[in-house]
Amino acid sequence: MFLIRCLVVLVACWSAVAAAAADPVRVAPGELEAALAEASPGTHLHLEAGEHPGGIIIDRSIVLTGDPGAVLEGGSRGSVLTVASPGVTVQGLTLRNGGARIGDHDAGVFVEKGADAARIVDNRIHARGFGIWVDGTPDVAVVGNHITGDTGLRSQDRGNGIHLYNVTGATVADNLVVETRDGIYIDVSNENRLLNNRLYDQRYGIHYMFSHQNEVVGNRSRGNRAGFALMSSRFLEVHDNHAQDDERYGFLLNDVTYSSFTGNTAIGIRHGTTPGTGRTIPGAEGKALFVYNAQHNTFRDNLLAGTDIGIHLTAGSEGNEIYRNALVNNRTQVMYVATREQEWSVDGEGNFWSDYVGWDLAGDGIGDTPHEPNDSVDRLLWTYPMARVLMNSPAVQLLRWVQREFPVLRPSGVKDSAPLMRPTRSLEELQ
Repeated sequence: MFLIRCLVVLVACWSAVAAAAADPVRVAPGELEAALAEASPGTHLHLEAGEHPGGIIIDRSIVLTGDPGAVLEGGSRGSVLTVASPGVTVQGLTLRNGGARIGDHDAGVFVEKGADAARIVDNRIHARGFGIWVDGTPDVAVVGNHITGDTGLRSQDRGNGIHLYNVTGATVADNLVVETRDGIYIDVSNENRLLNNRLYDQRYGIHYMFSHQNEVVGNRSRGNRAGFALMSSRFLEVHDNHAQDDERYGFLLNDVTYSSFTGNTAIGIRHGTTPGTGRTIPGAEGKALFVYNAQHNTFRDNLLAGTDIGIHLTAGSEGNEIYRNALVNNRTQVMYVATREQEWSVDGEGNFWSDYVGWDLAGDGIGDTPHEPNDSVDRLLWTYPMARVLMNSPAVQLLRWVQREFPVLRPSGVKDSAPLMRPTRSLEELQ
């Protein structure tokens, strides 16, 4: 099977090279259907400016490009364009007005199983359903597309901007996705690369389910109801991504194991609101990093700043290495309700805490006393939120003083034995 797959990819690549070398066949509006019927593998069809009927199927290895202003019009039903052959390139087109039946997978571009090594590049897609759906197809490139959702539909009735199902070896890079349901949704898809995508104003920027050994690098999320939701996956490389001004979660990890989470930033994550009303949801604080039932991961060199809660760790999230991170000006730096002690330093390096008040008399960049961000008062307030009215009472202040003066009375929890006096990278570099 491996040799067959390699042969298919090589043939597809040869066809693409041959097509690129051939003189393009110019196609006027109204002539696309006939041009597709006459095209042989390796043909390069180039659409002239104007409106071309959509609902087309590409069933041979061709290149389809267009002049500025070349539009594929979907007629409000089905997918605007379906790729059904290996080695197809679709580049530089505008696709619009496809169907909105997400149960039928209506899409701007639907890449069928068997259309190996398809290249969907530099298109503008106005999606009523899905923007680009890739279905069980290996080695696809989805690069440089601009995808917008239909704001006339409720968010939950829109399709995802880019949807990968049972896909391997895909590269999804440099796309701009705005106002779809989820920007990029990945389900049971392994060994893919998501690079430098911009994802704005939707439910989740990137949504992962049951997908392993993937790279998520250099992506930017803003204004989404959650930036990055990574669930039920393992062996992920999540590096140098940026979430800003999202709601509730910058990064949400649920049942993620054996993964690396480094160099990411989450800034100004906002309190959750009810869609359509803007009303604040009680208990929906903004969380830069939410870690739920996630084990054996590495969290290093991340910036978590200006948010209600910097890190919320819960539900058996143990065995993780958490060090060299910068927690800056979060209202609550860490929320950890469990009583089992967790050490947040590795080989003598802990994390930078903007509220650490210890000294560094040795001048080695490491605080002289451990930092323990939570005490029993924090746990009391998380368990009984109404107790916040007592926050500044003499009894609460006395309890905090007793815990400081008599550490033996302090409950177990997060402990950073080697707090950093300054971030390992400048805050400007992290941002």
